[in-house]
Amino acid sequence: MNSGLSRVYELAQRFSRTSVVLAVLLFVVLRVLNINLAIGIQIAIALLALALGIPHGAIDHLITLPSTPRSRFALFILGYIAIAVLAGFGIASWNLHGFQAVLLMSALHFGIGDAACANEWRDAQGLSRRPWFVEILYALPAGLMPVVLPLTDSRSLSALSRINASLGNWAGSHGSAIRQATLVLAVLGLLIALGVRATDFAIDLILLALLSEITPPLITFAVYFGCWHAVRHTARLVPKLPRALKAASENQSRQAYAAAIIPGLYAVVGTLALGGALMIWDPQSFGSGLFWSTLVIVWSLTVPHMITTARFDWRAVRA
Repeated sequence: MNSGLSRVYELAQRFSRTSVVLAVLLFVVLRVLNINLAIGIQIAIALLALALGIPHGAIDHLITLPSTPRSRFALFILGYIAIAVLAGFGIASWNLHGFQAVLLMSALHFGIGDAACANEWRDAQGLSRRPWFVEILYALPAGLMPVVLPLTDSRSLSALSRINASLGNWAGSHGSAIRQATLVLAVLGLLIALGVRATDFAIDLILLALLSEITPPLITFAVYFGCWHAVRHTARLVPKLPRALKAASENQSRQAYAAAIIPGLYAVVGTLALGGALMIWDPQSFGSGLFWSTLVIVWSLTVPHMITTARFDWRAVRA
């Protein structure tokens, strides 16, 4: 058992759940008071939450190539950037299809990442891992709900159209079927989790369902990305970074977490600066606002990030 590392995972879980609860409570209160949050305010909140999530994917090079010749490091960076640029070009040029492809990849990445985080926490506690089918029936709805449910909600049409006009009908005539299939998976995953007494899985699924159903679509994705997925993924980076791991071993959970965040902070400034530059350089593709250009950059970087982390994600799920 590694008590210091276990506390890091516990901190990540507590923060992610608290963020979701606060977001849900905020919009419950707004509904009761019959207050509709202006789309501009929603975009501002979503942009802030997205910015919080950017650093978690900005140190993939430190995880993949902890010590390697400079030439190999340079090739990795060039390849990473090339994939991101191609992905960004595809999303910006073929908005609808690029959007659909990234949604599918992101849902799988999110779900597997959540299951991997749960496994690594159990490892740190010296507990055995759960059966593979329990993990799968948790990972699928955990990744799909914060992506599919808000985007098949009628409230999402105006928000998506405001961001980019071609995204308003992203699911075509299959929106209802996709939504129902996601809800069935969520119910099945919840029943299985309760049946095997996987309380943490059950709580996660309930909270993600509430977040997806109650908060506006932009808020749902941004809160999930910045305050749930990124936070838990960052906890998983702690054992792979010597300075962060040392702090964790000394029971300094917050310092360990900070050590895993600080190396990626440069990406926040870079992303916002690049987003602003894209609006000026190509107003036809990115002129709908800083949020759309930032979202395109985040999605673009998500593609090489998913490829880079796929091996250790899968290993964490089934090792």
